[in-house]
Amino acid sequence: MRLLNILVICTLVLAASAVYKIKFDSTLQAARVAKLNGELRRERDVIAALRAEWAQLDTPARIAQLAERFLKLQPVRASQFDDLGHLPPRPPKVPAAEDAIGVMIDAPATTGSVPAPAPQIR
Repeated sequence: MRLLNILVICTLVLAASAVYKIKFDSTLQAARVAKLNGELRRERDVIAALRAEWAQLDTPARIAQLAERFLKLQPVRASQFDDLGHLPPRPPKVPAAEDAIGVMIDAPATTGSVPAPAPQIR
């Protein structure tokens, strides 16, 4: 009988230690989850702040002001455009067996630049 009591007491001590370990592990996991939720909330706040900053930086009015200040753009003149007849010829069509890049290199060098308009004499 005494041996049975000792075994029951040992079993109860082991069961209590197992329950305590499970409770301690669950407390640690709950603290970890709370920490991750806090980090997630902070990251969402940072993302929201960055989206607001992006929206402010991406406004067309701000971009127009920056373009006026830094790019020194000029209005488009009609003399900048030319008719389609002055375009360079298309590269020759090459069968798939030939070297397409080699044929383009051997083609005469033409550019798509528009010649300067002739001065008008009055």
